[in-house]
Amino acid sequence: MQTSKALVNGLAFDAVERGIDYLNSLSERRVFPSPKDIEKLKRFDEPLPEEPSDPMDVLQMLDEVGSQGTVASAGGRYFGFVVGGSLPAAYAANILAAAWDQNAGLFALSPATSVLEEVTTSWLLELLGLPPGAGIGFVSGATMANFTCLAAARHALLEKTGWDVEAKGLFGAPSIDVIVGEEVHVSLLKALSMLGMGRERVKRVPVDDQGRMRADALPEISGPAIVCIQSGNVNSGAFDPAQEICEQAHQSGGWVHVDGAFGLWALVSHELAHLTRGIDQADSWATDAHKWLNVPYDSGLAIVREPLNIRAAMTTDAAYLIKQGQREPDEFTPEMSRRARGIEIWAALKSLGRSGLADLVERCCRYARRFAGGLSEAGFDILNEVDLNQVLVSFGDDEMTKKVIAAIQEEGTCWCGGTFWHGRAAMRISVSSWATTGEDVERCLESMIRLAKKVKRSA
Repeated sequence: MQTSKALVNGLAFDAVERGIDYLNSLSERRVFPSPKDIEKLKRFDEPLPEEPSDPMDVLQMLDEVGSQGTVASAGGRYFGFVVGGSLPAAYAANILAAAWDQNAGLFALSPATSVLEEVTTSWLLELLGLPPGAGIGFVSGATMANFTCLAAARHALLEKTGWDVEAKGLFGAPSIDVIVGEEVHVSLLKALSMLGMGRERVKRVPVDDQGRMRADALPEISGPAIVCIQSGNVNSGAFDPAQEICEQAHQSGGWVHVDGAFGLWALVSHELAHLTRGIDQADSWATDAHKWLNVPYDSGLAIVREPLNIRAAMTTDAAYLIKQGQREPDEFTPEMSRRARGIEIWAALKSLGRSGLADLVERCCRYARRFAGGLSEAGFDILNEVDLNQVLVSFGDDEMTKKVIAAIQEEGTCWCGGTFWHGRAAMRISVSSWATTGEDVERCLESMIRLAKKVKRSA
């Protein structure tokens, strides 16, 4: 029987070796698993073991059965759902973080991770050009970031009316108008539903041909109101006109929230500054770190201009919750116990620096433009203005486009998802990974064009 130390050492080394082998295989393997590999996953469906299993056998089965059944989204040829990879430093930090196994809820539970969050907060606000005193909650993703920011907005607006929503709830509370664009993302609507503010009570504002909210169509604000704008439309990548909307909303005492799941990172780039005008004037911002910052899942950021508002909405207390007089992480997130997400974010920012992060964002946008240009030259319709990292392409009528998407997904050279844009089926290319190279783009472009022409010939 191995000693516990020897067992842990052996497992750790084996896991790292298997992880390295997995990462090294990504450039050659299919992006989406084959039907045969998916069929193998049935081996996991077995009766619950009555007796303990050798941990080495457990890891071996997980790798040999599971690895080939995963999607190679950590590689450079995955362009679905705006998914990033994991930067080398962030991946390595994740391994160390697993060994630390810290609960990031309180300073008393983990001084190291609390300090890392505080430092990372300062770095993020400087990089993004947001108010230096803003508060940041390290949450699981943009859905929870939207939830957290909207809870802070709900608190601030109702406090102005004399209503304590955290104590009294929404029963009998003054009404809050929520204003969104017609292209509002589903994650924001989900957050509103969880907050008791409703998906269907929103006031929808017309958008232009790129999905941007029309500032001239913003309804009159006459009471507590939250205006939710987008930085990075999930299909087109377009930005709502933040400058104009913030000016109108703030004149009437409204709160402006930015859903910037991936587009908020455009703030780090001088090349993209024309898209981001006025974003810094909002009251809260939600984004993912596991998209364009390329840290491991799960990782999102809820940013609120006035920290008192996020703390009022999130803070809880009990005699046993020891407060150290420091920044207490649980005062900025819905979760009390949670993993230490700030570790990987700190590692990503430390390794990239300001210029490296700007280059990552700008490089992805250049690759998106190359996809758009190559597909357009081949005779296919690009449906959006490719200002960011999103490309929408039609290969003909809806049925033809769907068949081409299916062929591309089946071949496995790359993976792109489908969507509907202004009544037309389209393939959506989202370039978000640090791992994508120019060679990847050319390889995938050749595959897309070749398969699209093949499908058209056989029609």
